[in-house]
Amino acid sequence: MSNVYGKHVTHEASPQDFVFDTRPLGRQPGSFRDETRTVPAPSGLGAGLVWVPAGAEVVLEVRFEAVTEGVLVTGSAIAPLAGECARCLDSLTSSAEVSFQELYRYQADPDDPGDDEDRFLDGDRLDLEPAFRDAVVLALPLSPLCREDCPGLCAECGARLADAGPLHGHDGEVDPRWGPLRGLDVSDVAERQEG
Repeated sequence: MSNVYGKHVTHEASPQDFVFDTRPLGRQPGSFRDETRTVPAPSGLGAGLVWVPAGAEVVLEVRFEAVTEGVLVTGSAIAPLAGECARCLDSLTSSAEVSFQELYRYQADPDDPGDDEDRFLDGDRLDLEPAFRDAVVLALPLSPLCREDCPGLCAECGARLADAGPLHGHDGEVDPRWGPLRGLDVSDVAERQEG
């Protein structure tokens, strides 16, 4: 993950930031309009070791298209990421570019049992935050890395292997807590087990 999106400016997020007015689109199937908007990221957008900082600038590019059932929304977003490397636990910054497509239906159909999973217009407005949130959380890496070849931490002493270098090792070293066992003679134990 490269740091292609360096802006981590924070602003207070508002529930209205992801709400779009569909009145300029009309209801004529086939009509469409494009919109680009920079909005602050909502809070609680992350999983595990990586997240989108609350209030950071998110760039949305969205196409609204009127269809018979409602408004088809096709969009993409670039969101900054912050977190910790899964191998060395160093801080990292990056970005995620996600795309999403959702149909916002005009009204619920009482005969359609699948309506629980559908999204609906609220009058002439639609809220893109749930679709954006779903797309971003699914795109977050499970094991983010500060760099692709991050060697991680030494299993013996916890040193960052990137800083310690290729000659780092612990040959012949014994954890001092095991030191008293060095003088233990176990040769007769092995003889008893054989006999």
